[in-house]
Amino acid sequence: MSAHNRAEMRAAFDQALKLAERNHLTLRVPHEVKLVQNRRGMHYHYRPELFLGLQGWTDFSFPHKGFRLGPDEMCIIPAGVPHGEIVHPGPDKPFRNLVAGFYNNTLSLHFAHEARPGKPDIEVIEFFDAPNLDVFLTLANTAALTHSMQGPARDAVLKGLLLALLGLFRNIVETGTGQLNSDIGKVFQAKCLVREQFANPELGVQTIAEQLGCSADYLSHLFHTETKERLTHYVQRIRIDGAILALETAMLTVAEIAYASGFADPAYFARVFKQHKGMTPQEYRAHLEEQRKQQEPQPKTVYFDHLDYTHGVPAGKVGRREMPAGRPADQAFER
Repeated sequence: MSAHNRAEMRAAFDQALKLAERNHLTLRVPHEVKLVQNRRGMHYHYRPELFLGLQGWTDFSFPHKGFRLGPDEMCIIPAGVPHGEIVHPGPDKPFRNLVAGFYNNTLSLHFAHEARPGKPDIEVIEFFDAPNLDVFLTLANTAALTHSMQGPARDAVLKGLLLALLGLFRNIVETGTGQLNSDIGKVFQAKCLVREQFANPELGVQTIAEQLGCSADYLSHLFHTETKERLTHYVQRIRIDGAILALETAMLTVAEIAYASGFADPAYFARVFKQHKGMTPQEYRAHLEEQRKQQEPQPKTVYFDHLDYTHGVPAGKVGRREMPAGRPADQAFER
């Protein structure tokens, strides 16, 4: 991605932030009841996708209804929602969108253009290291959920979520980088294809090589020489890493996650998963649930030399609380 592309990304997020601050950013979110359906002409992901309309229009189709995304509008497609896209140029400008995708400790930003009549494709793409990926996902998922809710503070909450999410994207464009971007040539292109298409069960060395216009043997040798990892292992690792993130964040069954990760057989997925993580997907999810349930048994205030497990003292009753002599209250902090 060139310096000009980066500048265009910064400008796009700056514009979206200004619109969100003024409550002028239109957010569109599909609300499909049944997720993870195989529909002809549609696809789905098990993490959300974010679209910023820049030029022209995108007609999104979903199993039950669709909508059109235009310039200065934003769309969040939640995980598992099947969708199709038909794009149209503007009256005097070609079609162009900015699209964000979420991977494994990595997020991607790419400009989409009209590659063939009505068909969008990636024009330029960049991947960014995102150790705080869970924050991006939480904000995107919560914004999508809040969009469909009613309540006195709904608009204020949605505005805050969008400002935080767009601000994080703006910052990462300004300062972020990724190890993936340091690769060159066919290796970088292969990694891009794997991360974009790992949900395709037909994805393999042969199909990747065909898309890159080289032989499978050449690509395998080059990838191993440059990365010290077999391309087949890389494909499998990206799929498992993605499945791990889905188990942690998405409310999908193990079988649904297997299919969305590019595994045609959930039983084979379970065996491969156990090879990587030492436990089955069901055991991994149960382990996560057990960790979430392990909370502090009672309130705790941490002082510099002791722990206090009382609930605190209501106003007007401070005098009844026993505090050790010489220990000012401001030496404590809440945990």
